[in-house]
Amino acid sequence: PLEDLYSKPEEIFQVYEALTPISDMFTVAAAFGNVHGVYKPGNVKLEPKILGRAQTYISEKLGDKAPADKKPVSFVFHGGSGSDVSDIQEAIGYGVIKMNIDTDTQWAYWDGIRNFETKNHDYLQGQIGNP
Repeated sequence: PLEDLYSKPEEIFQVYEALTPISDMFTVAAAFGNVHGVYKPGNVKLEPKILGRAQTYISEKLGDKAPADKKPVSFVFHGGSGSDVSDIQEAIGYGVIKMNIDTDTQWAYWDGIRNFETKNHDYLQGQIGNP
């Protein structure tokens, strides 16, 4: 079923319980519709509220031990390339502290080189191997 592709609060709490005794400095890469690569708008349905529900669930489990901001988990947003700004902002509001944007970064790098080469093509032909 489709819901099996998304992390559940209970699963995120299991990770929290397993890692907290080791250190409180960790992030959880929960699945909330995020995927690696860039897809056409509408092909990927992000559900940042999953992160919010997990924070609420874990805070309730922790009771008085929950942090004041009710965000006991720090999340990493894997597969963030091409995401809508409003989804990114919502995810940050639910505790995302790191976002992976490798595809966007690779494209920006490639596009910059391509534009430079196009603009300077003739000049570069006389310079390659001849400083």
